[in-house]
Amino acid sequence: MESIINVKNEIGKLRRVLLHRPGLELEQLSPSSLEDLLFDDIPYLEVAQKEHDEFADTLRNNDIEVLYLADLAAQALATDETVKAKFIEELIMQSGGMAEHYQSELKDFFSDMNESAIIGQAMVGVKASAIDSHATGPLCRLLSADSDFLMNPMPNLYFTRDPFSSVGNRVVHSHMRYAARHRETIFSKYIFNYHPDFKNRIKFYYKNHWPFYIEGGDILNLSEKVVAIGLSQRTYPQAIEIFAKNLFRDEESTVETMLVFDIPNVRAYMHLDTVFTQVSPDKFTIYAGIQKDITVYVLQKQSENGDYSAESYTMPLDKILAKYMGLPEILLIPCGGTDSVASAREQWNDAANTLAIAPGEVICYNRNGITNRRLREEGIKVHEIASSELSRGRGGPRCMSMPLLRDNI
Repeated sequence: MESIINVKNEIGKLRRVLLHRPGLELEQLSPSSLEDLLFDDIPYLEVAQKEHDEFADTLRNNDIEVLYLADLAAQALATDETVKAKFIEELIMQSGGMAEHYQSELKDFFSDMNESAIIGQAMVGVKASAIDSHATGPLCRLLSADSDFLMNPMPNLYFTRDPFSSVGNRVVHSHMRYAARHRETIFSKYIFNYHPDFKNRIKFYYKNHWPFYIEGGDILNLSEKVVAIGLSQRTYPQAIEIFAKNLFRDEESTVETMLVFDIPNVRAYMHLDTVFTQVSPDKFTIYAGIQKDITVYVLQKQSENGDYSAESYTMPLDKILAKYMGLPEILLIPCGGTDSVASAREQWNDAANTLAIAPGEVICYNRNGITNRRLREEGIKVHEIASSELSRGRGGPRCMSMPLLRDNI
């Protein structure tokens, strides 16, 4: 049986990818909720959707199958009425607080919806005004505001890279760092457990209910033998250790080395893939702010039981990558070029967050002109996509995509 997931590198020809088209969840953002929901600004939905459609069309025009998160999740719920009921109950309990208090009313609210409507409403959130007003007392009815949510929206969903990660033929199912994103993993959970194309075909290196934080944007499959991961604002060392042990004990895995990069614990560098990504066998985009000496923890497989050794090194990033990828040298292409202002500006707008669709062929935001020009000068084929609104969420083409099938190289 063909593997439903096969991702053993970052640059092999991309065959199948999972996206989420931004929806009405973006229109639930307000100035007062931006910080809690991890946004710096409010995207204009109509334009964001047009930009995302351009992204999807670019993928399709390069013979890449595009799957959508909402479609797969709805299809998973449609397999059985009990699955639908279980999803609603779990969604409410994960929302906590007010949602738990009004769980009976929320179950009634969802009960007459079809599967697509349930998934859509789960993403958009549920305002207090949507439930029967008789469920609250006179005081709460007087004090309630139209902006009050029983179940918060999930505006970060279009960054499908983070809730899970494809590693070889397995999955790292994320435990998201911030409350605003905790519930995002429920959609992939039901897809993996109940969708007929995925059910009983997925094995895990990490599961989302395990206690430590880990997110997909920190994981890069550098080769069949090397995986990189960021020790970051959103991925903790305890989760990395569990992932490493399960990876090294997997008899079907060929990975022998995990490179753990210690990156600054700040929002601008929230994941490893915001500061460097691979664009060809020996070339990477890089934010110059980490280009010099960086601390890396090298985990090496020692036994079939998952035992491994760990050593730390501080050296230039290109030397680290060349050594463990078995290459004579690595070229690092600085985003924004050599000008420090341009470099910081284009890194903020995700110039380092490229999506490779084949060796030496990438998708980038059009707003990062200096970086895109440098990539072309180094022989990289660049597909530019519009990005005035998508970039407001602080994530680029790699963040917005979860590869499911790539060719081995």
